[in-house]
Amino acid sequence: MNEITVYHWLVIAWMALAAVTFVALLFVTAPYGRFTRSGWGPRISARWGWILMETPVLATFLVLYGLSDRKSNPASLVLLAFWAAHYVHRSLVYPFRLRSSRPTITVAVVAMGAAFNVGNGYLNGRYLFSLGPELPASWLLDPRFVAGALLFWGGYLLNQHSDHVLIGLRSGGETGYKIPYGGGYRFVSCPNYLGEMMEWGGWALACWNLGALAFLVWTVANLAPRALKTHRWYRDTFPDYPRERKALLPFIV
Repeated sequence: MNEITVYHWLVIAWMALAAVTFVALLFVTAPYGRFTRSGWGPRISARWGWILMETPVLATFLVLYGLSDRKSNPASLVLLAFWAAHYVHRSLVYPFRLRSSRPTITVAVVAMGAAFNVGNGYLNGRYLFSLGPELPASWLLDPRFVAGALLFWGGYLLNQHSDHVLIGLRSGGETGYKIPYGGGYRFVSCPNYLGEMMEWGGWALACWNLGALAFLVWTVANLAPRALKTHRWYRDTFPDYPRERKALLPFIV
């Protein structure tokens, strides 16, 4: 059995696991952020948790790019820039923007997140840079790539702005929660999650392969249940929470 056959079976298993995870997260909420609770083992600061959880996917992707023979391929370089834009920020910038260093994330969550990220980095980077067909430079003008790029960067901006609003709610040393306003928060409780789904939906279009699609499936499986629970938490916690807001999709859900 060669690697490409193993790869395709891994993608199928990866998406099946995402479906199971989606159902599980409707009942069990991952214990980090506002949903942190005891009973899940030791915890570390959110800052170092994010760094340890997110840097493996950036490193995996960069190593696979470095080992490939497509380093000068224009499409590979552009898609590498997409990936790096998200994960350099998520692993090396965002953690240092956090204004609270309290231990809010469990080691178990960090370990599971890091393991997922290595697998995800392999499924995306290995196919893009080695196993899949080499994308020609003309792919950058293909309607699928153009639509995917627009969706990715629109989601990137929405995610960035939404995180900026949340971080700005806390002054130095504060640890409580407040109602966010402005930007995507005019319409939904979790525009940061919506932005990330847009990013990886755009990525799936721009790459046009099953590994990229699997990442989108996992993103929805992980974030959609959390968005629904976050929305419910806001409404239960704040009596004056805007009733017109939806959880994730404006005017819909």
